Amino acid sequence: MFELALDPTTWALLCAVALAAGFIDAVAGGGGMLTVPALLTAGLPPHLTLGTNKLAASFGSLTASVTYFRKQLFNPRFWAASIIATAIGSLLGTLIVDYLSIEFLNKLLPIVIILVACYSLFGNLSTVEHDDLPPLNRATKIKQWLQGLSLGFFDGLAGPGTGTFWTASNSLLYKMSLLLNCGLARSMNFVSNFVSLITFVALGHVNFLLGITMGFFLMFGAWLGAHSAIRFGSKFIRPVFNTVVIILALKLIYEAYL
Repeated sequence: MFELALDPTTWALLCAVALAAGFIDAVAGGGGMLTVPALLTAGLPPHLTLGTNKLAASFGSLTASVTYFRKQLFNPRFWAASIIATAIGSLLGTLIVDYLSIEFLNKLLPIVIILVACYSLFGNLSTVEHDDLPPLNRATKIKQWLQGLSLGFFDGLAGPGTGTFWTASNSLLYKMSLLLNCGLARSMNFVSNFVSLITFVALGHVNFLLGITMGFFLMFGAWLGAHSAIRFGSKFIRPVFNTVVIILALKLIYEAYL
């Protein structure tokens, strides 16, 4: 049994972090950048950290995705290829996490985050205002498979920052509103989280008590974040997203290179 994380003070801090992470993740992605370091700091070993984080994150991403679905901002049938590809990618990434060194990934991730930050600041982050889906043709399905496999794999392998990558890549690949973008990003984040969680459970890398406790706070934060994004739209989402990617970039650069 993991005792340190169940200390009342440590437990309270982890739950507070989970609340903030759920809110941020529902709006811009990147909540794992808060919860994963917090779990490591609390004393969990790396693989148990990743598995426990997946359990907690599944609560938050499910809440956010259901909220967007109820507001008709996510169409499962239209994004069926993305769902399947993301699930396959997440399964593969999680299965090899025990065997693959992530040292190179830790140094590559800050560079990728910086590119995302530059794109969000200087590029066009879902400037379309109408809530119409892009045409479902062969090119769109190819994009869905490539995007789902790659980001699902990354989420299964590492996790933190995946939601941010979904938001940025959606803007690059599809012409749709920022709300539809967020609906897709949060829903795919749930798919990869859930598939990865099942795999981590099978591998024995989950602290259920801690993960469920943090999960409830993530769920509440995600509910607040999703409703805030839907109510205030792109004027709220855009600055939150830009702030998240800049902070993540600086944090990762410091940890990997300094």
